[in-house]
Amino acid sequence: MLDPLRMAVGTLTAIPVPAPRTIDARVARRAMVLAPIAVTPLAALACLIVAAGQLLTLFPLVTAVLAAGAVVLGSRGLHLDGLADTADGLSASYDRARALAVMRRGDVGPMGVATLVLVLLGQVGALTGAIVAGHGVLAAAIGVLASRLMLTLCCVRGVPAARRDGLGTIVAGSVSPWQAAVALGAGIVLAALAGTLTGLPMWRGALAVVLAAIAAAVLLARCVQRLGGVTGDVLGGCVEVAALAALLALAA
Repeated sequence: MLDPLRMAVGTLTAIPVPAPRTIDARVARRAMVLAPIAVTPLAALACLIVAAGQLLTLFPLVTAVLAAGAVVLGSRGLHLDGLADTADGLSASYDRARALAVMRRGDVGPMGVATLVLVLLGQVGALTGAIVAGHGVLAAAIGVLASRLMLTLCCVRGVPAARRDGLGTIVAGSVSPWQAAVALGAGIVLAALAGTLTGLPMWRGALAVVLAAIAAAVLLARCVQRLGGVTGDVLGGCVEVAALAALLALAA
């Protein structure tokens, strides 16, 4: 169990952990299942910042920016980089090889920049709305945890890797359907119960996770159709659009 947790924490956060002794299909599968648990410290940090901002009566937009910035720093901007590369690849050309080549380059094109700006603005704006509505701490937690849950779902068996190398190759198709179903069901139930603690109806928390899954599934389906499968960048893009969808569900 240590190797999968080390892989999940070391890949998804900036928390220093020892490298896994072995990385194989079993370790990769368990690491993706453990993804929401691995980022729990990031969720706790975001919640702490939101709670502190409310206690200090900071302007809600400032609090939202600080919380979002902390999550970005805590994940080394990994998923944002994937989102930008995915946007550039999907907009580059209808040729699969060219699109993958664009995604592999280190630079960011205009489509990637525009996508980053719009998604980040949406996330910050939605979190600001949740803070004003009085359930910002809940939104911060669900935004982080539900979006990383999508890594489990997007690595379900049957989704191929787009390349023969890279992170996507290691984790693609590594999660069994029953594990993905259990993880999604647990996420929906936990979000619904957490919502009731802030006075929200149960469906609001559940809706946030469901919309996150739908947003990730739409992007995933497009990438599989367009690129032939998933890459590490695609997984990062799914995380960010899922976070946006979850936060929008709790914005009011």
